[in-house]
Amino acid sequence: MLPFFRKKDNENPKLKGNETTISSEELLNETSDSTKAEQEINTELSIHPEWTISKEDQYSFQFLNMECPPLLPNQISLYGISLQEEKEGDYQVTAFIRNSLDKSITLRETTLVLLDAEDKVLGRKTVDLSEAGTIPKRSSRPWNVVFTNQDLFTTQLPETGWKLAFQLKPSSRKHSLELENSWEQTLAEKDKNKLHDMVEKLTPPKPGEVNFMGLQASQKEDGSLHVTMLIRNGNEKNIKLEQIPLQVEDAQGELVAKGGFTLENFEVKANTSKPWTFIFPKELVQKENTDLSRWKAYPVQKQS
Repeated sequence: MLPFFRKKDNENPKLKGNETTISSEELLNETSDSTKAEQEINTELSIHPEWTISKEDQYSFQFLNMECPPLLPNQISLYGISLQEEKEGDYQVTAFIRNSLDKSITLRETTLVLLDAEDKVLGRKTVDLSEAGTIPKRSSRPWNVVFTNQDLFTTQLPETGWKLAFQLKPSSRKHSLELENSWEQTLAEKDKNKLHDMVEKLTPPKPGEVNFMGLQASQKEDGSLHVTMLIRNGNEKNIKLEQIPLQVEDAQGELVAKGGFTLENFEVKANTSKPWTFIFPKELVQKENTDLSRWKAYPVQKQS
């Protein structure tokens, strides 16, 4: 375990992260009836009974806990204390687990996300928070979570302003259609409705999966090939696509066109499907008068 605090002589410790809160009913199906809705609740420091810490660390935790703002009734919060590199690529995140209920709680296995100041997801990890023990009523308990390089999506982590947050299971979140502004403005309402209905009826992509589904392909008089695809994002985070190498095959399974597409600021929001049309110019079309009664298009994996 790393030292909790790295500070200069006579310098008070500082909270390096920010706070995220969640309803105790939403997280644990637990509420307290004895508190009034408008009441503010200050939490007292609670150190895990198996932790042995120095008097200096005890003072630092006490000082930082006093810096935390009051909670409202029936809230659980995570307040970031420090984010330190444990070894190359692995980071120890220390945060207060804060409980505003009038009764003790025990957390369970849950997914935590590490966010930057703009709520961009920096990492995700499933942890067993029952190991943090019983959190007494109206208390703050410091706890450590280690994010390994497999848990992180970036190697550039901010020193301050980051947040640790609970991520609830997305089972109730319905996969939906997303349209680019240009499509929203130009597409006829009946066509928008057809797309919405189709996305609702389709089996959504698996969690974490991104796939492409063909919608329409047509060869134009100038010899170009227009292929409309539905880009389906099963992640719980937005994705940005910059380069897409795409290949099209006809009803006989023969190559019709192949080429790379560069997209600018093209983003597919979390748990949504977005249609987009890719235009192969004539010089990239390798077969004329092709049978497009059945066809498929898919991204080509780069050869290593």
